[in-house]
Amino acid sequence: MILAAGRGERMRPLTDTRPKPLLEVGGKPLIIHLIESLSRCELRSLVINHAHLGEKLVERLGDGREWGVTIQYSPEARDGLETGGGIRQALALLDSDPFVVVNGDIWTDYPFSRLPHRLHGLAHLVLVDNPAHHPGGDFCLRDDLVSMEGAVRLTYSGIAVLRHALFQGYRPGKFPLAPLLREAMEQGLVTGEYYGGSWVDVGSPQRLEELRARVASAPVRKGDR
Repeated sequence: MILAAGRGERMRPLTDTRPKPLLEVGGKPLIIHLIESLSRCELRSLVINHAHLGEKLVERLGDGREWGVTIQYSPEARDGLETGGGIRQALALLDSDPFVVVNGDIWTDYPFSRLPHRLHGLAHLVLVDNPAHHPGGDFCLRDDLVSMEGAVRLTYSGIAVLRHALFQGYRPGKFPLAPLLREAMEQGLVTGEYYGGSWVDVGSPQRLEELRARVASAPVRKGDR
């Protein structure tokens, strides 16, 4: 599942006319970079939620055949359902259990093929170094378990593998994901991994421009021609 329902308030005015995942880097929208990466790793049955200007996402991506994937959509009301509520609504479309979840506004070279196919708990999170705009991090990682307590905090990348059971007992509606993860962490049911490669949370116009400049100056690899 690709999460694409956020309003992108911090990206205004860019997001006044298009949803944030359609902002372009290197000549193509962020979400298409993600779709191509998922497709290369044989993750080809996709669900995308949308709210703000969601019709533009549907118009641009269609059924996904252009990238060798199939796309189903989970539309939400204009204000969205937050991350937890958005995933909860889409569960009926997610045939696999567990399933991969990716934020639609990140840039990364993370190899999705290394995500676990089975979970010992309810969730598996990919954690990265804390960026300058989020120095305090989110969670701690020790012996492959993610928790709230620890000496070194890392940032949640927006890449996860989740079980349907994580949402058991939660009724449809608007709610965040973080409290569900924290509750599962307290029970020792959240595993994790550290990724030290390229990752950017494209959450502001400045970060978008910095990423565009970096990508434009990067050497072109043979496979990208």
